Amino acid sequence: MRRAFLLVLAALSFIALGANQSADLFSPLYDVYRLIHTYYYRADQVEDQDLLHGALRGVIGALGDPYSTFFEPEEYSRWQESLKGEYSGVGMEITIRDGKVTVVSPLPGTPAEAAGIKPGDWIQAVDGESTEGWTLEEASMRIRGPEGTPVTLTVQHPDGTVEDITIVRARIHVDPVRAEYLEDEHVGYVRLLRFDFDTPAELGKVLYSFPLDELQGVILDLRYNPGGLLSAAVDVASYFIDKGIIVRTSGPAFGSRTYSSRGNSFPNVPLAVLVNEGTASASEIVAGAIQDHKVGVLVGRKTFGKGLIQEFVMRLPDGSAIKLTTGEYFTPSGHPVQDVGLTPDILVEAEEGTEGEDPELAAALEWIRSQVGEPVGAP
Repeated sequence: MRRAFLLVLAALSFIALGANQSADLFSPLYDVYRLIHTYYYRADQVEDQDLLHGALRGVIGALGDPYSTFFEPEEYSRWQESLKGEYSGVGMEITIRDGKVTVVSPLPGTPAEAAGIKPGDWIQAVDGESTEGWTLEEASMRIRGPEGTPVTLTVQHPDGTVEDITIVRARIHVDPVRAEYLEDEHVGYVRLLRFDFDTPAELGKVLYSFPLDELQGVILDLRYNPGGLLSAAVDVASYFIDKGIIVRTSGPAFGSRTYSSRGNSFPNVPLAVLVNEGTASASEIVAGAIQDHKVGVLVGRKTFGKGLIQEFVMRLPDGSAIKLTTGEYFTPSGHPVQDVGLTPDILVEAEEGTEGEDPELAAALEWIRSQVGEPVGAP
């Protein structure tokens, strides 16, 4: 482990050289390491791995970026598990906004949704412990836990009310795609819940299951979709955009990149995309591409505004890893998304219609009816 510590120090020194700083900028790190082993009164109880992980966590934490994270081996395994759409927890996506642990969205059909967790909720404490100063991964790991165990969240809602909400953790399984054919309207309704590895293939299956000879339109529901994989977003958008750029990215290591449509074979029919304040990240990539290419309209409320890209840039032999924000993405027309979000073409402010009506869905159907017989735009 001492060798691993030295390797990390060497890597940090290399980074410092790349920034035209002194080669010995990070030498005090190893000096502190030796100081501990020489003078600390319980040095024999100190694990080198704990020191290494603490140093790495501190370096990443100093960035002040909620999306850049150091994962210990167990944390990284749990994170990978969540990408597969199954994990033990309460079922919600969180972020750090203005230093506060904030709910992006609860996932449909999960304990978090059933308990009344809403987008924009500020989680002030977990089991009575303040979340002030917590990183995103610290908050995630504390909220998750064994199936069947309770966790109490002290939540401040956007209206200012504060309440303690106790939620029993469950095994969360998220099917990324749900679909229904609205036969009376001849409209296919598709809800995407996450952008996982399987999302593009599952979307293709449901799109081509609709009766294409009578299909009048498609509603793509991205409400409360917290995002996921960039590659999945590009593949999903390619079902609706015949050709052209899906998303632009920019970062210091890779410069400027563009990701283009894979080529679309699905019929161009009127397309309405439902969005709201829980629509984030990969969802905003898809929604922004559809809006910029004018192959559909956005219906609902302004989106969350998460336009940063994270990549793994280091894996250590012990299974730990670093996830780093390496760039920002922009819509095909070059519009930023980070802290800005997307503004719908058809704004629907009401959260609920009369007698349980879904106002965004109703607005989307009304727009599709108005498009019957009209030419469909293409990029």
